[in-house]
Amino acid sequence: MKLSRIRALRGPNLWTHRTAIEVVASCTPAECTVTADPGFDARLHACFPAIGVVHTGGQDSPLSLAHVLGVAALGLQAQAGCPVTYRRTTQTLETGVFQVIVEYTQEEVGRLALELAQELCLAVLEGRSFDLQQALAQLRDLDEDVRLGPSTGTIVDAAVARQIPFRRMTEGSMIMFGWGSRQRRIQAAEVDRTSAIAEAIAQDKQLTKKLLHAAGVPVPQGREVSNTDDAWTAALEIGLPVVVKPKDGNQGKGVTVNIASKEQLLAAYQTAAEFSRKILVEKFLPGHDFRLLVVGDKLVAAARREAPHVVGDGIHSVRALVDEVNKDPRRGSGHATSLTKIRFDDIALACLAGQGLQADSVPTNGQRVVLRRNANLSTGGSATDVTDDVHPEVAARAVAAAQMVGLDICGVDMMTESIHHSLEEKGGGVVEVNAAPGLRMHVSPSFGKGRPVGEAVINHMFGPHDNGRIPLVAVTGTNGKTTTVRLISHLLAQSGLRVGMTNTDGVFVAGQRIDTGDCSGPKSARNVLAHPDVDAAVLETARGGMLREGLAFDRCDVAVVTNVGSGDHLGLNYITTVEDLAVLKRVIVQNIGTHGVAVLNAADPIVAGMAKHCSGSVTFFAADRDHPVMATHLAQGNRSVFVEDGWLVACQGEVQHRLALSEVPITLNGSIDFQVENVMAAVAAAWGLGLDWDVVRAGLASFSNDSDNALGRFNLFSYRGATVIADYGHNPDAMSALVQAVQSMPARKRSVVISGAGDRRDEDIRQQTQILGQAFDDVVLYQDQCQRGRADGEVIALLREGLNGAARTRLVQEITGEFLAIDTAMDKLGEGDLCLILVDQVEEALAHIRAKIAAG
Repeated sequence: MKLSRIRALRGPNLWTHRTAIEVVASCTPAECTVTADPGFDARLHACFPAIGVVHTGGQDSPLSLAHVLGVAALGLQAQAGCPVTYRRTTQTLETGVFQVIVEYTQEEVGRLALELAQELCLAVLEGRSFDLQQALAQLRDLDEDVRLGPSTGTIVDAAVARQIPFRRMTEGSMIMFGWGSRQRRIQAAEVDRTSAIAEAIAQDKQLTKKLLHAAGVPVPQGREVSNTDDAWTAALEIGLPVVVKPKDGNQGKGVTVNIASKEQLLAAYQTAAEFSRKILVEKFLPGHDFRLLVVGDKLVAAARREAPHVVGDGIHSVRALVDEVNKDPRRGSGHATSLTKIRFDDIALACLAGQGLQADSVPTNGQRVVLRRNANLSTGGSATDVTDDVHPEVAARAVAAAQMVGLDICGVDMMTESIHHSLEEKGGGVVEVNAAPGLRMHVSPSFGKGRPVGEAVINHMFGPHDNGRIPLVAVTGTNGKTTTVRLISHLLAQSGLRVGMTNTDGVFVAGQRIDTGDCSGPKSARNVLAHPDVDAAVLETARGGMLREGLAFDRCDVAVVTNVGSGDHLGLNYITTVEDLAVLKRVIVQNIGTHGVAVLNAADPIVAGMAKHCSGSVTFFAADRDHPVMATHLAQGNRSVFVEDGWLVACQGEVQHRLALSEVPITLNGSIDFQVENVMAAVAAAWGLGLDWDVVRAGLASFSNDSDNALGRFNLFSYRGATVIADYGHNPDAMSALVQAVQSMPARKRSVVISGAGDRRDEDIRQQTQILGQAFDDVVLYQDQCQRGRADGEVIALLREGLNGAARTRLVQEITGEFLAIDTAMDKLGEGDLCLILVDQVEEALAHIRAKIAAG
């Protein structure tokens, strides 16, 4: 079994709404019926007992090794602790070739699971052993490395619950919530509006103490010291016991508390010096260690922390007691579990020495042995939720501390005998404030109930009715996508929004192009959605990008499907029929919001059939209001857009909005049928977005067929009294639409300049000139700049074959080079002629045409 074309589908896709790995698996004849081997199932379950039922159809319907691959890849992830459930194996039209789709939660883990599943399948096939435990350990370790930590993860989970879209911006914990101008960002538990100054203050513990003292928040006395002698002097000035810690540390690293002797202080100083050159000595505040979490202006959680410790039984050594405690399944080596394993390191040994113990010492029964002087969870400490016990005055002091420093999310560390009483009653104070505090102790405390701190963060970042989304329109189809996208974007811009647009011409933000080339895929769409100046997005969504990665968004507000034709890359990537293509195109319809709108071409039966896959409402468009689909839709009181006596009509029940086609330049007074269809689709989309009708009317009137508004889309020029039309049409359906348009325009003689894209089927290339040969007198053929896998001359030969028996064409010329072909055709033009130029290098060709016209 050979695997090829491994793809990560990072958004809703042809198969599922979930993220998934898709792979093409090629099997030998024997591998196509592998489960028919009576010993295969036994060997498979011996290697992977938890794989479950693989073969349910009996021996009369044997399954392929590709099917087993999918089951194994899913099962390995599930056993490694990844919550995945979706898989699918599909036979292609090629014998022995299958498409295998397996859900993943982390892309790297999904890819590794696929590799390990292949190793498992081959081991079973060949009767070899397979180290299942090592495979699962690999997956668990990788998942631990790449997935979000508990702090970031709980915030993301809260966003998902509120249907706020998110995107991981780095391999770490930087996350973007929402889209465009309404986006917000976090880095772990730190939000984008927290200033760098506030973070710097929190890092400087001495400055923090000064500010808190100024705000009336109790803090321990202390100062920065320059060396060990100065540290001992400071300790005597303050009075023992003291705390020694790095001035700019975090996570309790290098902190030693309750120091009561010079020997302890010297050791503590050396420990702190490993983390910073600047050392603080502070008064030790007796009592319990509390972490209070402040979000905005509210205390949202509190926990009492305990340093890592064991209790002696008079039998086992300290080392053995630690090993026993570390067997607790809640303790892990990273942040995936609610507790972290207690470590035996130099800090732990030094802490033991301070208690007169060593690792092999046997403490007496009931003796409490501390392994660290700080209570951070990351070093093996534990936490008990005490949120409900916090005295109002204590909560107020915590909030004051956070606000004095300027932190939106703040972990306030407080030492006091009791959290039930004010600090004035029981003594104590704030010993530290933390930017980007860990949230694990509040989400999954060692004892007590977890608190919805992720929800608190999201509620602080977004208002109660704000989901961070901007209006998003996705447009797909065989023809008309780019013009429809440009027109919708134009209408949105007329309403005062800064529009982000992707299409085959590039990426545009607020009318400025920021990227060039074919940008109709998910990468460009993601770039638009990440741009902070985008108030609304209109995204051309081509088949190739959906196949490669899926959609760049989880759902859209409006999904427009213009049409589905036979010439749109059929035969590629196992999309072999128009029906296959329709299933792919309808992905955007299946992924609109419940309040979204699908805008569908009622005159195209395949497109009209997508309505039943829409979870929102449907607006149909077609020129003929009496078309059965339209008539039924109108009778049911649903939204429809149609043409009536030279007017474009948007109708729902008794409500009608009428727009004169004579005032829509792109349609040439309604004579260009395919442009009328594009306008109907755009108007229906604008209606779905709730745009004002006066804005729509003005926007249609100001959108013309020039190369600024609709690059390469039926651009009209005048040259020596002749009409020149430049268009990017490149499939049979486009040819039919263009022929219909030019036949409505008077002309003494008609000529056409055409090449062909090599990544089409032979019959699709021939069909283009078969259609053109019925309407044009002269045909100029030229070879495309990129042949896309074809040999030189192969495409031109197919185009010429299509002209055999042409009803009208009399003159056929073959030219090398697009610009020379354009010159050849235009040089023959005279008064009243018409020339259609089907451009390949759109911008360059249009520039060449404009220059030729300017030169006369």
